[in-house]
Amino acid sequence: MRGFTLVELLVALAIAGLALAVAVPAGFRFYDGMRTREAVRDVVTLFATARQQAITSGKARDVLVWPEERRLVLGATERRLPGGLRVTVHGAAEVNRERAGVIRFYPEGGTSGGGVDITNPGPSTVAIGVDWLTGRVTQAVGDASR
Repeated sequence: MRGFTLVELLVALAIAGLALAVAVPAGFRFYDGMRTREAVRDVVTLFATARQQAITSGKARDVLVWPEERRLVLGATERRLPGGLRVTVHGAAEVNRERAGVIRFYPEGGTSGGGVDITNPGPSTVAIGVDWLTGRVTQAVGDASR
């Protein structure tokens, strides 16, 4: 009965080490991308909810965004985005509050306009825009290094 030589074991361990060296960083990139997609989905859903509430209630609804805290608030609903993401808010100066950007949704379906940019630890940014006339929420992926 023949066993493995030391050289054969070292070669097998080296191959396993190379496979791990390639797989682990890819896993972290996948996880970062997944967290970014989840954050984008939360923001888009919150904006759609605010628009729907404004239309059905007949009263304007504000979504407040605190970029430093990565926190969004609509009435009693609060969403915190994962750490490691950078959040930038673009809102109309007339409705913004101290340290918080505000996107206001009106009963007629329009908004104050603006949006939120979410940048992950990698080089990409997702820009979530809210059209001031129609209230339509859009998203676009860009390169943060540009």
